[in-house]
Formats: sequence, structure tokens, C-alpha cells
Amino acid sequence: MHYHKIKMTAAAMAMAVLVTGNMSAAELNTATVSAKSAISAVLPAAGVGLVLNDGVSVSQIREEIKKRKEEKEPAEPVASSDTKASVTQTVAESATEAEAAVEAESTAETEIIEAVEPVLKEPETKISDEEREKEQDVLIIAQVNDYVNIRSTASTDGEIVGKLYNNSVGTLVAKDGDWYQVKSGSVEGYVKAEYFKTGDEAEKIADEVGQKMATVNTETLKVRSDASLEASVIGLVPGGEELSVLDEENGFVKVSIEEGDGWVSEDYVVVATEYVTAESIEEEKARIAEEEKAREDAKKAAQAAEERMKAKEKAKEGKNAEITDKSTSSESTASQQATVSSSGSGLGQSVANYAVQFVGNPYVYGGTSLTNGADCSGFVMSVYKNFGVSLPHSSTSDRYVGYNVGSLANAQPGDLVCYSGHVAIYIGGGQIVHASTEATGIKISNASYRTPVAIRRIF
Repeated sequence: MHYHKIKMTAAAMAMAVLVTGNMSAAELNTATVSAKSAISAVLPAAGVGLVLNDGVSVSQIREEIKKRKEEKEPAEPVASSDTKASVTQTVAESATEAEAAVEAESTAETEIIEAVEPVLKEPETKISDEEREKEQDVLIIAQVNDYVNIRSTASTDGEIVGKLYNNSVGTLVAKDGDWYQVKSGSVEGYVKAEYFKTGDEAEKIADEVGQKMATVNTETLKVRSDASLEASVIGLVPGGEELSVLDEENGFVKVSIEEGDGWVSEDYVVVATEYVTAESIEEEKARIAEEEKAREDAKKAAQAAEERMKAKEKAKEGKNAEITDKSTSSESTASQQATVSSSGSGLGQSVANYAVQFVGNPYVYGGTSLTNGADCSGFVMSVYKNFGVSLPHSSTSDRYVGYNVGSLANAQPGDLVCYSGHVAIYIGGGQIVHASTEATGIKISNASYRTPVAIRRIF
């Protein structure tokens, strides 16, 4: 539209000049002023092009005016040379001013276009660092039957770099179509988005599956009946033990121990939430190798223990004076085996049978004597020592000996059943034998009386 206005104004100026042959000098001056005003009035505020509509330029208009002026025959006496000069000068000035105005507007247009172009550019789709950081804060929880593969690229053709097990926790790095780029544990890669929960739902699941633990950072920790240093002591826990956290309140942490739920000062524990995370292919291979080694070590230990047991039996058989005692001992052992499930096999069953004979003996904190008193891990350690196996005097460390068998449903006699701050020996039939508390000593309990945190097999 602005081009159209400029063309009309230029044409009006040209007509004004063409009729100057019939005008006086005064009329010429008036017409020139009017043309100038018209040009000024219709020039657009924002830029124009140097070429007007129909491809006509300002210089062409000026040449056309000059040509027509020379061809036109004067009807009146020709004006004086001074008047002609005045008219020619006025017209030239008008044309020059018009051209200058157009050039100025053209420059303005160029500047405006350059200024507007960046604004009109299509927005870039690249994720900003800030958006990426925000996205990385997104919690994700894997929801699968068993596990899902983590791949090197967002494609089922991508190399498998790790595995995410059900309820594994991670963070969202970026989105790539139907795939998530995720980081969990030491593994980063791509998984189909359909296998994850995010947002409020993920946080809810995380609260359910996350295991908050308190690690004792003092030599011996007193567990009290209430959240106060003045409350009575219900139990003692050695340094390095990990206890399940039930609550936190006013500088105290509520934990679960064998004597019951109690409170400890937060100054003497380090609280952290443990989650299941992804396992890299390298980590999986190392774990499998370690478990296989543990099985092989268990077989060797079992064989050595069997040889020692046979040697003991031969020694007993060679003592005629102990025939009566041997018969009594056999009846006692048969009676004990009646209380123990026969579902196990090999040395695991033998461990269970051996352990139950100490039921009724005292519990002593820090003790390792099967007769004079032992604590939970001391009891387990001493039972297995009889079979040539060395175990740590720590219920937390016992969670990592042997190899994992999953849940109680897979437990066999002789397996270690680990709880928060406690460990026992599974004897079959859903039962355990353990050094419980000072009040109860060594006893048999239902394995599900508390929630186990690990089941480990030695033989």
C-alpha cells in the first residue's frame, strides 16, 4: 500500500511541473510548495523501495518531466531567463528532495528489517542448559515384571549397556520421542518411556520402596525407649551397624532393633535412603562371578566340614565307654531334628540341626560363646565356625557373605536371615534360631516376625 501512495504523489508532482508553461512565477512557486507538501504527507513512516510501482524510478520521472517540458510549445510569451532559471531550479530541488526522501526511507526500511529479522526467526528446538538441568531433577521409577534393558541409543537396535530392575530409581536426562535418556546408578542410556512412572506417582512409589537406614558412627550406641537422652536404654548396637529408620523427630531417629523399636540421637548415626538402581553389564558380570565363587567356596567348605564330622563320628565309635552316651546323644539329635524341617539338604540342614541345640542359652552383648552367651552375630559366627566357615561378627556385614537367594520363600535350612540390626539362622518350616535379647536368650521364632532385609546362603 505504501508503494501505491508514493507513485500517486510522484505523478502529481510531474503534472504540476508540466503545466508550468501556463503559470506565472508566483503560481509556479505555489505549485512547487504544494508538491513538496504532498510528497512529505504521503511518505510512509517505515521504509520503502527505490523502485516504485510498475518499475518506475524517481530518476525516470525526472527525465520524463524534462522531456515534456522541452517538447511543449509556449502559448504565452516565454518567461525571462531569470524566471526560467528559477523554475528549473525549483523543479530540480523538488525532484532531488523527493529522491533524498525516498533514499532515507529506504535506509530506514533496511534498518527496521534487520532489527525485526531476529524476532521473526523460528525458535530453536535445542534444549537449553536450564531446561536440561530442570529435566534432570525428574525422578523416575521403573515398573517392569523383572527388568528392562538400557541401550546405548534410542532404538531397540542399540547396544545393551545395563539393566533396570523393577522399582529401580533413576533420573530423567532428556526425552527422545518415545524414549527416555536416563541415569541410574553408574549407568546412563535409553529406555522406552512406557516402562517408567514419573511425577507424583513416582515419588509415592519411591517413598514405599526406598529403605531409609541409619548407620551407627560411634563405638556403641544406646537405643532408648523414648526420644530423650533421659529415657531408659532398651538395647545396645555396635558401631558400623545399619538400622532401619522408622521415624525422625526433634533430633532423634526411631530405629528397629531386636529388643523392639527405640530412639537414638541423630548425632551418632548417618541417615540415608537406599534405592535399587541400574546394574551395568560389567557390574552384572562381576556380581555373577562373585556369587559363583561364593558357591564354589561354600562347596569346598561343606566338603571340609563333612570330613571333620565323619572324623568325629569315627572317634566316637572307637570309644566303647561312650556307647551309652552316644545312644543318648543320637536320640537327642533325632528329637532336635523333629523340630527342624527336613526340606534342606547337605550341610545347610546340618548347620540348622547343630544350632538348635543351644536354644535356652543366654544372650550376651558382644559375646561369641554358644554356651556362656553370645549376641546375634556372635551366635551365627560360632555356629558356622564349627563347620570351618569364618563369618564376621556383625549383622550388617552378614548381609554380604555367601550369595543372595531373594526372599524367605527361597530360604533353606542353614541360610542367614538378616534383619535391621539382627541376624538369625533359618531352620526350615518358616522358622529361625537366633540369639534374641538378654531377656529371652537363644530361641526359635517365626522367620517373618520382622521384615528381613536379606537372605544369604553359605552352603
